[in-house]
Amino acid sequence: MTSYELEEHRVRHVSKIPANEDIEVELPVREYRATHGHERATVLMLHGRSVPALPGFDLAPVPGDNPIRYSWAQELAKAGFDVFIMDLQGSGRSPRPMMDVPCNANPAQQAPVLVPNPLPEPCTPPPPYPYQLGNSESEWAEVKTVVDFIRSRPDADKPIHFVGWSAAAFVMGPYALQNPDDVRSLFLLAPMFPPKGRWSEQVDEPFGRPAEAAQLPRPGFPMHVASKSGFKASLSGPAALWEPGIDELAWEACMRDDHEGSKWGRRVNGGEPEGVLRYRNTYWWGWNNHTVPLMHQNKYVLGGRVPVLILYGQNDRTANTPTPMPDDLNFSVPALYKAIAGSKKLMFCFEGSGHSLVWETTAEAIHRFSKHWLKNGKVEGLGSGSYFRELDGNLIPMP
Repeated sequence: MTSYELEEHRVRHVSKIPANEDIEVELPVREYRATHGHERATVLMLHGRSVPALPGFDLAPVPGDNPIRYSWAQELAKAGFDVFIMDLQGSGRSPRPMMDVPCNANPAQQAPVLVPNPLPEPCTPPPPYPYQLGNSESEWAEVKTVVDFIRSRPDADKPIHFVGWSAAAFVMGPYALQNPDDVRSLFLLAPMFPPKGRWSEQVDEPFGRPAEAAQLPRPGFPMHVASKSGFKASLSGPAALWEPGIDELAWEACMRDDHEGSKWGRRVNGGEPEGVLRYRNTYWWGWNNHTVPLMHQNKYVLGGRVPVLILYGQNDRTANTPTPMPDDLNFSVPALYKAIAGSKKLMFCFEGSGHSLVWETTAEAIHRFSKHWLKNGKVEGLGSGSYFRELDGNLIPMP
């Protein structure tokens, strides 16, 4: 087992978000640096839409006699990797432009989540800042800044392994397609993928702005909000895969990363507020059946220059839309696997798991799979194909 050290970074970035465009901000990046016995392979971990990076990738164990380790980042550091965990603006410890104003929350969420604290009643629309917060360009730029920071270090001379959960696929996938020299491999956990999602539809500029986004920011609101009860309800799944108390632990971690949101929400027995989960409203594009198979220098990027591992839960109804939805909200993990044109692609479906696999007891298997993948490009001796993983660990090939 390799020892490791913790270091917190504040990476300077000139913002591309319209709400604070051209203003220098600091992006918080946590690093776990392995101290010996490794080749200094580097991993960058990125969160999804609603859960910040540290609760997702660096959660403490539930107290008990035989605790399960939920810190994916620390498990990778123990295995000899240098691990970086970042928050995009609008999430976690990063700047949250226009998000400290409660009236800027999704109007449909204000009454059930923000009334009576901090709002006595829902605000009269439109919101004070009537636009969505981020977009694909602004988030690709933030990842690029952190990648450049990592690669500028004296001991960093190789591309970076990308690890992303859920909506991180909207950011890391297109980033890898546009910057394959930066990315050594791509591990997507429960990835969001709309086969007919937005893109520019221009062959010579596939990652340019879609016609409807020629002018940014897009109309709307900058912030979604969720209550503690709503958060817990989203964690539904087989009881056997949920350790008692994990939902409380995850919620408390989210609140620690949000000084303002932790003061909002209903008060329990007239006491302290239970908090509100605040997360950015982002306009994404460039991630669909047209862009995923793109080539660079006559070689497929995804599945070719950049090997891809996909892992998702059998009961995930977030990344696999159960009923037809509009094109940009109709998601399918198997469709992503099919769209990857290169042969270096591997996918596992975990029996019984849902969308929040990072907090299930199957987290231990995810950590093990990721270590094998990052070190060898294989899992359980497999380098390609799609498999159903039963609860006992048995693997069954899928069509």
